[in-house]
Amino acid sequence: MNTRSLVLPELLPLLEEIPTVDLSPESLPAFRDGLEHLAGQSFLQAEDYPVTLERLTIPATDTSPAIRLLSVRPYKEATAPRPALLHLHGGGYFSGQPELTATQLCQFAQDLDCVVLSPDYRLAPEHPFPAAIEDAYTTLCWITRNAETLGVNASRIGLTGESAGGGLAAGLALLARDREGPTLLFQNLIYPMLDDRTIADQPNSSPVGGEFLWTRTSNTFAWASLLNPVVPGSEDVSPYAAPARATDLSDLPPVYLSVGALDLFLDENLIYAQRLIHQGVAVELEIVPGAYHIFDQTDTQVATRSIARRIDAIKRGFGL
Repeated sequence: MNTRSLVLPELLPLLEEIPTVDLSPESLPAFRDGLEHLAGQSFLQAEDYPVTLERLTIPATDTSPAIRLLSVRPYKEATAPRPALLHLHGGGYFSGQPELTATQLCQFAQDLDCVVLSPDYRLAPEHPFPAAIEDAYTTLCWITRNAETLGVNASRIGLTGESAGGGLAAGLALLARDREGPTLLFQNLIYPMLDDRTIADQPNSSPVGGEFLWTRTSNTFAWASLLNPVVPGSEDVSPYAAPARATDLSDLPPVYLSVGALDLFLDENLIYAQRLIHQGVAVELEIVPGAYHIFDQTDTQVATRSIARRIDAIKRGFGL
């Protein structure tokens, strides 16, 4: 189904600027290079914000490698330990870095008076599951242990992420609960990648989702890269890789979830939100009409409004 007529007019220019490409092993190097270039531009723009940007390193241990972090904190002196926002970047699990959304992270730090910490977790296919989720959990525990040095309150840690980062955030919330790890105040999930069964041969797929920017073919490649050697759609997929596979969603932090109506992830996001609600988890859901994947990365009114709602949800999650 051709869904171009359903796209908000203000979002059409990006479709001319960034043509939709079905990702594969052959196109992955160029895709990574493109995102690295965008990350460099975003980081340069971030220097205009009244924040301090630092690159930190979590030391390697016998069981985990060193992890690079991007830290963003307001210039102004804090009168008390600040809340910490653990951010996990997008990129399909096989690309991206914290600097990709550096300007947005600066906005979070400035508007919420919090410290944002975003790890450069290991990427597939070189590092398949569970590398990324273990890096995310290591980061969460490191923040808790080093709260005083970081100037944050270990009891006020929130979680956010976009796309693959949103799926990783949802998986981290499950893992932290099951390992009885650090407490998280909330999950702020932006068009999260949750279900490996949203793949090329899936029956009854949405006729309006996934035509632009992130397609079902790209999604199939991403899941195959992450889960290797496990086959996407098979019975052996861990819920920490694909949170939609979890049978027990109880006792999780409250969720704010935002997704566009034309996003490939709409159906899996709606089902996940409904299951969370049915198991007693507080859920706030934003569905943006006429919006495709990564719509919030555009310079448009619809993106501005959505980011404002996201920041408001984080503010309420921190109790500000």
